[in-house]
Amino acid sequence: MIRKSRTPLSRRTVLRGAGCTVALPWLEAMSAYANTPPASAFPKRFGVVFLGNGINEDHWYASGEGKAMKLSKTLSPLEPLKEKVNVVEGLYVKALTGQGIHPGQTGSILSGAKISKGAVISSGVSIDQMIASKVGEETAQSSICLSCDPPMTGYHETNFSLAYSSHISWQSPDSPVPVEVYPSLAWENLFDNRGSLLNISVLDRVKDRAQALTREISASDKTKLDEYLTSVREVEKRVEGMRKEKSTAEDAAKAKNRPAMSMERPANGMPADLREHSKLMCDIIAMAFQTDKTRVASLLISRDLSAMYYPFLDVTMGHHGASHYNNNDAYERIARFHVEQYAYLASKLDSMKEGEGTVLDNSCLMFLSNLWIGRKHDNFRLPLLLTGGLGGTLKTGRVLNYLEASADNRKMCSLYLSLMDRFGVKLNSFGDSTTRLAGI
Repeated sequence: MIRKSRTPLSRRTVLRGAGCTVALPWLEAMSAYANTPPASAFPKRFGVVFLGNGINEDHWYASGEGKAMKLSKTLSPLEPLKEKVNVVEGLYVKALTGQGIHPGQTGSILSGAKISKGAVISSGVSIDQMIASKVGEETAQSSICLSCDPPMTGYHETNFSLAYSSHISWQSPDSPVPVEVYPSLAWENLFDNRGSLLNISVLDRVKDRAQALTREISASDKTKLDEYLTSVREVEKRVEGMRKEKSTAEDAAKAKNRPAMSMERPANGMPADLREHSKLMCDIIAMAFQTDKTRVASLLISRDLSAMYYPFLDVTMGHHGASHYNNNDAYERIARFHVEQYAYLASKLDSMKEGEGTVLDNSCLMFLSNLWIGRKHDNFRLPLLLTGGLGGTLKTGRVLNYLEASADNRKMCSLYLSLMDRFGVKLNSFGDSTTRLAGI
C-alpha cells in the first residue's frame, strides 16, 4: 500500500534552478493509485546498445531457462540478470545480405530497408525512431542517440556512404539522427544546462527547491530522492573534468584551424579511457529513463569499421583489424567488454525502483551487432540480446533459437514489428517483414 504524501506530485515535476532543470525519478507522491500501481501504469522504454564488427562466435551461446540458464564466456557479465534476459539466436536483416561488406551490412540494421549506393543516401526510419514518434510527445526529448566512437565521412570502397557505418538511428530515409559523442554535452542536454553557469553544480542551483520538496514527501520518497540526487552528484563530478578537457581540445583545434572531432582521442576532447566514456554514457541513459526525460535511447560503444583501441584489454590491434581475427582470445575480450557495458546499463536500470518493480522491468534493452563472424564478414545471423520485461509484456529468462526456421521466419524486422506492437505502434509491415516473430 502506498502512503500518500501531503502534496501529490505530477509525473512532470522538475526542480528548476538558474539555467537548468532537474527532472525527478518516480516517487510514491506521483501515484494516483490507492494500491501499488501495476507495471502497466509506468512508461515503457526502448534502448539499443551497438557493437560494430561482430563477436567471437565460439563464445557466444546460452542454454536453459531462468535461474538454470547457462551463459557462455562472452555473455557471462549478464549472469546476475539472466532471469531478465532473452538470448535470441538466428535472426538476420535480409536487405543487408549480399550488399557488400561493412556499411552495406549496417545501413539499415534497425529498419531492414534497402539502402542506396552513391551520393544520395537512403535507408529507412529505424525502430527506435518509430517508437519515439509514438511516445516522444510525452517526454522532453523524443530520443537520445549517443556514441563513444566519432562518425566517419566519405565513402567506403563498396561505394556506400560511411554514414551507414556511423549511425544506426534514422529519423527519415535520408537523414540519420546525429549522435552525441561528448559526455559533457549529453549531460547538459539531460539537465537543460545552458548559459554561463556550466561550471556551477546543477544540484547547487536547485538546492533550495530540493530541500523544500523533502518537507512535503513521505520518508520513503525522501530516501529515493536522496539516493537519486547523490547519484546525480557522483556523475556530475566525473563530467566536470571532461568538460574542461573538451574546452582545451577546442582551443587547440582552433589554433590548428581544424575541427576538434578530426583529431585523435584524447586530443579531440573525448575521454582517454573508453571504460569511463562508455559508463558515463550509460549513466546518462539510465538517468534519462529513470526521470522520464526520454523513453528511447541508442548507444554506439563502437561503430562499424571502428578504429578504437583497447590497451586495458591487452589488445594491440584496432577494433576493425582485430575483428578479422575474431575467433581469438583478444577479440573475445573486446566482445565481452561490450557486453559488460550493456550489463552495466541494464543493472543500473534494475537498481531503480518503480512501484513493485524496476525501470528495467518496464524497458526493453537490446544489444546487437552488424556481423556474426568478422573474419568472414558473415551477417546471415546476428548476435542479439533483449533484457527487461517491457511492462510485463515480454517474457524473459529464455533462449530463443530461430536457426532452424525458414528464412522468412527468422527476420529481424519481424521482431521489430512484435516490439513496436507493445508500444502501440501497429504496422502492417516494416522493412522486409509483414509478420510478427513467433514465440517472442
